[in-house]
Amino acid sequence: MLPIVESAPRRPGPPGLDSAVTVNWLVAFLRDELIERRGIPRALLGLSGGVDSAVTAFLCARALGPENVYAVRMPYRTSHPSSLSDAQLVVDALRIPCRTIDITAAVDGYLQFEPEADSRRRGNVMARMRMLVLFDQSAKLDALPIGTGNKTERLLGYFTWHADDTPPINPIGDLFKSQVWELARYLGVPPRLVEKAPTA
Repeated sequence: MLPIVESAPRRPGPPGLDSAVTVNWLVAFLRDELIERRGIPRALLGLSGGVDSAVTAFLCARALGPENVYAVRMPYRTSHPSSLSDAQLVVDALRIPCRTIDITAAVDGYLQFEPEADSRRRGNVMARMRMLVLFDQSAKLDALPIGTGNKTERLLGYFTWHADDTPPINPIGDLFKSQVWELARYLGVPPRLVEKAPTA
């Protein structure tokens, strides 16, 4: 007779969402934080072509109206071309104003003096340059920078200090990645962005 081997108990995953309730709450949160508390009815976010920034854009458009949501794409020379085209799917779906600012010259202008910089340092320089651009554009447009990071990234430490964590408001910051995907489907984010593999 074979011995009975009990498997280790499975840890529960992130709880499911009531997507309608969550969206309504986050839309109200954005309106309260931007309009009521700060008197700024416009939002600005970096659009990467991933599902996190897409969901954030959809939430902001619901809260403020698409005409008050500005997106900026900030490619580097090694960025995959699909990041731009995937971000464009969001721009087209929401009809939000968008600008593309290539950060290659700015990043390489510094890194040329740091030839020994490894991929981690280079990635952090890119992330911080994107945040510099985002905050400068926010001053130009009189719009509040919005964060796009999820809770899974935060718990795993997959973010850059003084970059991803910098915007004063992050509507999806308390959502696990699996919950972001749930919200994306509910909001009607283009399927390609929902189905694509995360970058990390």
